Amino acid sequence: MAASPSRLLSLDALRGLAALAVVLFHYLPYYDKLYGHHFALPPVLAETLLFGRYGVHLFFILSGFVILMTLERTRTAGWFGLARAFRLLPALWIGIALTFVTVQLLGPEDRAVSLGSALLNATLMHEYLGAPHVDGAYWSLVIEVTFYAWMALLFYGLGGDWQRLRVALWLWLAISYAGVLAWKALPGSLEFLVKDLLFVKYAPLFIGGMVLYRGYRGRLDHRADQLLLMLAIGHAFMAYQTPYALFVAGCYAVFALAAAGRLPWLAKPPLLWLGRLSYCLYLVHQNIGYAIIDLGYRLGLPGPAAVALALATAIALASLMHHAVERPALNWFRQYRERKRPQPRMAAP
Repeated sequence: MAASPSRLLSLDALRGLAALAVVLFHYLPYYDKLYGHHFALPPVLAETLLFGRYGVHLFFILSGFVILMTLERTRTAGWFGLARAFRLLPALWIGIALTFVTVQLLGPEDRAVSLGSALLNATLMHEYLGAPHVDGAYWSLVIEVTFYAWMALLFYGLGGDWQRLRVALWLWLAISYAGVLAWKALPGSLEFLVKDLLFVKYAPLFIGGMVLYRGYRGRLDHRADQLLLMLAIGHAFMAYQTPYALFVAGCYAVFALAAAGRLPWLAKPPLLWLGRLSYCLYLVHQNIGYAIIDLGYRLGLPGPAAVALALATAIALASLMHHAVERPALNWFRQYRERKRPQPRMAAP
């Protein structure tokens, strides 16, 4: 099926839904587990919201899709790195500052980190350096930038050739299967490589997203691609417990339908708006949200009102960051890249 830009709108809406699912998981069942809410959710709702933690897995699938698209449109690894840096870092730095200050002032105390750790978070290499996350949600960003590094190395190192890249992805997928099967039995000398640098619990999600991009572009015609996608999906049943594995497999299905243009009803203004805010919302929602919920309880607010206040605060901050930082940074970079683009030579008279 030929690519259509309008079909990407449904994917943006999915991004918004995934972000909201993650936020509600953190604010309701996960907060209750960590600190205890002053109210009880209906059991069915509480169980349903537990699936929200796997909204991050949908982000990983989407990242694989978007990164292959970006690689094919970017002429060098340097420009790819710059594009990713301007996409992630300006908003990240503001998110770190806001979260650090909020937690220092309002708590929770067990979420506070040192200034040195906060500065290391600004590199997104902090986990490799032994520093804690400023916000618990940042664990996935470390995986993201590691994936970017691998893809820059592989894509440009292999000349942008999909056939050769696919061989590398097959090898990565095989290591991912072996890694989760031997998760508890891995020798110490391999743990960092397998669990962190190759992130074998999550790598197939990125790989699956890349293959789905091939389908979006009308190129999913090789059996090796189709089998690669099937095994990437099958990996979920090795890496996650059954109800959640089914949910992750469902994420692939919904993503594929959206990319194929079968879910146009998703592309509604509220979800598209939330999709645009999703990265900034992800950056500032967890620890700031916990601080606001705690503050709400100290002020005597009912539990649902405290959660609603946290959600409104996170969305307001995300909207401000998107309009004041994220979007201007991306616009500046695009203009800079356009100025640096080689101009076609004029024909001699």
